[in-house]
Amino acid sequence: MHRSRRSILVGVAGATAAAIAAPAARAASAAQLDRDATRALQNLYASQPRTKTLGAHAKAILIFPKIIKAGLIIGGQSGDGVLRVAGKSQAYYNISAASFGLQAGGQAFSYAMFFMTDSAVQYLAKSDGWSIGSGPSVVVMDKGKAASMTSTTLTEDVYAFPFGQHGLMAGLGLEGSKITTIHPSP
Repeated sequence: MHRSRRSILVGVAGATAAAIAAPAARAASAAQLDRDATRALQNLYASQPRTKTLGAHAKAILIFPKIIKAGLIIGGQSGDGVLRVAGKSQAYYNISAASFGLQAGGQAFSYAMFFMTDSAVQYLAKSDGWSIGSGPSVVVMDKGKAASMTSTTLTEDVYAFPFGQHGLMAGLGLEGSKITTIHPSP
């Protein structure tokens, strides 16, 4: 009985890893990522209008149009994104994370990270894989926090907005996530 549980856990871990690795292996082209990022940012601005003001004050915006998260005890998430400075694509990144714990399900969602300081943008550019939780401070915003946001309350380095969730899985935290540079095809 003990051996069969271990076999099940190993199988689940393998399936979860394959589910997470598959989107990364099929990375979109730069042109497709740009189109998807534009559409995702437009959706965020439409659903949370105050984020448009945040975007106007941001030094850069890192948009992950689609992050896939899946797990059954062992889980992970992965997605590709675009860094925009003054509305122009400057670099491409992947965000990924692994987790272990009481979890089951799958979900797709988007993330936009608004970099409010030059030092935060420089940290992202210079780091060889930025692990969230080290470096610039990141504040994850929900609709309630976004509604009370004004240009005078913007005091953090980075504001992150999860949006467009589809599927069934709890938790959209950035803890333990790592952001690394990628080089998609043109």
